[in-house]
Amino acid sequence: MGRFILILVFFGGTWLYAQQEPEFGELTQFEKGFKSYEKDTTAHAVYLYEKGENYFEVRGNFIWLIKKYHAKKKILDRQGFDEAEISIPYYHSEKSKEQVNKIKAITHNGNTRHVVLEKNVFDVDLSERWSEKRFTFSDVQEGSILEYSYEIQSPFFYNLTGWNFQSGIPKVYTEYNALIPANYIYNRTLVGEIPLDINEADVRRSCFSVPGYPKAADCEKLKYVMRDVPAFKDDEEYMLSSSNYRSRLEFELSEHYALNGIREKYTKSWKDVDKEFRSDRDIGGQLRKKNFFERNVSLDIITGDEDQLTKAKKIYSFVKEHYTWNEKYGIFRDNRVKEAFEERIGNVAEINITLINLLNAADIKTDLMMISTRNHGLPKRNHPVMSDFNYLVAKVDIDGVTYLLDATEKELPFGMLPFRCLNYYGRVMDLDGESYWYDIKPVDRNVKSVRISMDLNLEEGKITGILDETSMGYESFFKREKINALSEEEYLDEVENGLDDFYVEAYEVDQDQSDDQKLVERFSFEIQNFEHKETIYFDPFITRFFPENPFKVEKRYYPVDFGFLRNYKYAANIKVPEGYSVKELPESISLGLPENSGILRLVCNESQGEVFVLFDLQLRSTQYTSSGYAYVKEFFEKAVLAQNQSFVVLEKN
Repeated sequence: MGRFILILVFFGGTWLYAQQEPEFGELTQFEKGFKSYEKDTTAHAVYLYEKGENYFEVRGNFIWLIKKYHAKKKILDRQGFDEAEISIPYYHSEKSKEQVNKIKAITHNGNTRHVVLEKNVFDVDLSERWSEKRFTFSDVQEGSILEYSYEIQSPFFYNLTGWNFQSGIPKVYTEYNALIPANYIYNRTLVGEIPLDINEADVRRSCFSVPGYPKAADCEKLKYVMRDVPAFKDDEEYMLSSSNYRSRLEFELSEHYALNGIREKYTKSWKDVDKEFRSDRDIGGQLRKKNFFERNVSLDIITGDEDQLTKAKKIYSFVKEHYTWNEKYGIFRDNRVKEAFEERIGNVAEINITLINLLNAADIKTDLMMISTRNHGLPKRNHPVMSDFNYLVAKVDIDGVTYLLDATEKELPFGMLPFRCLNYYGRVMDLDGESYWYDIKPVDRNVKSVRISMDLNLEEGKITGILDETSMGYESFFKREKINALSEEEYLDEVENGLDDFYVEAYEVDQDQSDDQKLVERFSFEIQNFEHKETIYFDPFITRFFPENPFKVEKRYYPVDFGFLRNYKYAANIKVPEGYSVKELPESISLGLPENSGILRLVCNESQGEVFVLFDLQLRSTQYTSSGYAYVKEFFEKAVLAQNQSFVVLEKN
């Protein structure tokens, strides 16, 4: 998943690296002569140099965590001017705050230098706990080098959070150093697939002393370097949260041994979390409200002679209809289930905790499962980090089968989670036992199928036909969401506007063939302004699944993630008009992805005056690694070409 453990436990901090530190304001010959970045010709700006340090220092009888930062950016063209706007976030609590000091900034334009004055550095409050210093470089031009440095003095030792090797622009050189006394113990993780060019860790003896304490502490001295780091482009399609893959070093304070010998533990175990969870007022306490629902919900909702699955579906439908989701998650605080139930509007936690309470009131074993949404990042498995979770669903066990339920979406079938929740695994909080990890498995049958029968009416210059579209699984859910958000007229206008000269003559949903996981639609259509000559080049693809290849970059440093298995089918029957014969058919295609993880087929043939065209694209894996990206990119390129450049050639007899 793009994340691996570098070393689980270490002594953290930053240290000046061994080689000579470049003086602020001085440019090297390499920097002066830098004109373009050949490794990324699309870049508008690039870091020529970046260095950070963390270390601990006694100042004014207090121990402070110090962060130093120094960077030089090259502006390559006008689109890179946004890089001249700098923000430096800092944290503050009710009693203490971080201090941002020694801000220096220079615009280098050849031999001319423009200094950012102190009066042009502004403070901006972001939230109750966070603020930032902001400034903008002056006289920025194409070719400018923007150099700046600063220091943050922090009383919060847990704010040694790491280093971002990768950002939105490329980096020629980025370096992180740390020097951390042995009594500060941190977990650390290297995230991303880009390897370190320098990875050094040494022990420095007696490196840290505090006045009044005779014995100096040993420290771990760290140095990490990456060169030619590509920009992280988070606008690519089919990906999980960029936080899973952007190359960086993460620190998390685990333990602190104070100078008086007291040990403070910051990283909890899941046993600690389980104990707190049971007594928590916002979640654990809200899960014990089944008596309230037994008193306030019609008894036939939770009682009766139905089997457990039928009863669970009835309760699930009731909660979906009762509530309107306010589009907030609200997982850990300010959840008030009783009030939300009475007002019939709630956040994810309130709605799904209601569902859990009702199912348990009906004697159907149901637990709460904490998850992280796709755009929030994958939760860490090795130890609890509660901020990794931002969502909760119900885990229901009936007759040996497990169902994951979320009652926030009106059109969501029983046993399906919203697409935002398809993030591989979550933590089940069993109030009567220990919590455990559980995998999220999307439904397998997700199909978008189009079947078309067409007549080419040459006399009237038009095409008439029937289009049957079948959507299954998540494709059905997405389609129902779209249909329900529009009137029928608006929906059909949208269909027509997406196709040239295409007009819907009649439309209906086949209720007999449709159910909660399947939607069957029929369109009677007419395509006008059909031109014909002695030779007709006819495009059999009235509609396309992929108008263009969604994968454009040459190399991708993180997986392609589709979320669920997908199947796209297109079948067209074309009646050859009288007086014409088939001269040429599109060439058949049969292509597979490695390990049989995908299939692409295009089959065309003629029989008894009709041409049959079949297009079938199957993705048999939800995720493809970055090493297989080239195969996926080529696979979709062939699929797009098959749809866009396949013509049936008809010739007049």
